[in-house]
Amino acid sequence: MWWLVAAILSSVFAGLTAIFAKCGIKKTDPDLATAIRTVIVLVFSWLMVFVVGSAGTITRIHSTSLLFLILSGAATGASWMCYFKALSVGDINKVVPIDKSSTVLSVLLAIICFGETEHLFIKLLSTLILGAGIILMVEKKKSSRESTDHTYIFYAIGSAVFAALTSILGKVGITGVESNLGTAIRTVVVLIMAWVMVFMKGKQSQLRHLDKKELIFLFFSGIATGASWLCYYYAIQNGVVSIVVPIDKMSILLTIVFSYFVFGEKLSKRAGIGLCLMTAGTLMMTCLG
Repeated sequence: MWWLVAAILSSVFAGLTAIFAKCGIKKTDPDLATAIRTVIVLVFSWLMVFVVGSAGTITRIHSTSLLFLILSGAATGASWMCYFKALSVGDINKVVPIDKSSTVLSVLLAIICFGETEHLFIKLLSTLILGAGIILMVEKKKSSRESTDHTYIFYAIGSAVFAALTSILGKVGITGVESNLGTAIRTVVVLIMAWVMVFMKGKQSQLRHLDKKELIFLFFSGIATGASWLCYYYAIQNGVVSIVVPIDKMSILLTIVFSYFVFGEKLSKRAGIGLCLMTAGTLMMTCLG
């Protein structure tokens, strides 16, 4: 099943996205970083559209599909803004688990909205295990390098809610639309939102003072995001949303391993148990595929 392979690749690229992004926002404003990354994603996604030759089908997209793609893009933009603000304030191994809690909401919405009730007991049990793992991973304990500012929690929760809406709206919008083209259309919406936010807050002047090293990390983060999106929307178009989403969210494994070696962010025993539960719940979902 190629959609299952695509879901796994989406997870890998999403993990790289978080690492590159964290490296790219040490000095760079998170709103500006989001806007810069989106430019890279836009170029990458439209390049793929022309490579697969689906650009000519844009005039045949149904108005309903287009509406839901736009709404999905708007939800993605809101999720990104919350996510990068959270990363700029809190430790990556605390922000990411909260963000990944969107998995639980996405699975439940997929069951309700799309009637994905096959193996319902296993899906609900897996979701319960995932939820328990997320709760264990979200800690209040401070590391020696963590800020006392806990507003990252609220931004991370916002990121999770909008990410869940992104999956559901994207599934509806991508119906009958070539997945690369659907991704590219959504990215246009995200780009507009990101730059409007930059100009509304008057942050465009900071473009002249960008750190070159961080700009390189933001570039690679954008490439990783584009690759993750292309794989993800191919997977949800051709596969089962309630299975694809948990697999995609296991990018947390790669993220946490990197955060340990690159940023020295260690997991407590409690968080380690939580990570194991999240992994177990995801593997249960994967077996259904």
